Amino acid sequence: MPIPPRRPLKTERLVLRPTTGADAGRAFEIQSDWEVTRMLRMAAFPPDLSATEAWFSDHEREWLAGEACRFAVEVENRVVGLVDIDEIADAEGELGYWFERSAWGCGYASEAARAAIRFAFEEIGLSVLKSGHAEDNPASGRILTKLSFHHIDTVERFSRPRGENIRQCRYALAAAGG
Repeated sequence: MPIPPRRPLKTERLVLRPTTGADAGRAFEIQSDWEVTRMLRMAAFPPDLSATEAWFSDHEREWLAGEACRFAVEVENRVVGLVDIDEIADAEGELGYWFERSAWGCGYASEAARAAIRFAFEEIGLSVLKSGHAEDNPASGRILTKLSFHHIDTVERFSRPRGENIRQCRYALAAAGG
């Protein structure tokens, strides 16, 4: 499955541009907020700047290898979060997103995720997207439901930032006509 070239996506209020190594510092700032990072499953808390830099420096390789497509989400030239499609394999992928706390409640997550979903289905050619959220993060569940994801199940998963198992609600969305 050919991965489209790295290029920005634009919505009414946002620019989603492929991440670069230069985004690591801003991501580190955002993930230094416990309220943001506790809702992520795999992020470290407190974040480690060198690990964040190493992760961001691998994003271009992941894109070119067809493993993940990650976008920095900008509002008026300021990075406020990230949306990505990762774990790409066998015409499926996983939608993820996180935003700084000041961006919560502005509709940016829905708007960015909608653009990423369109990209995943129309440009990558995926047939199914999966996503999930911590059970104690119902706002993320409302976003996924608004985007037409369907709840599959709730499972126990390890949360790296919390250092314990949490209940994760898992969802799926099939491409139109899929």
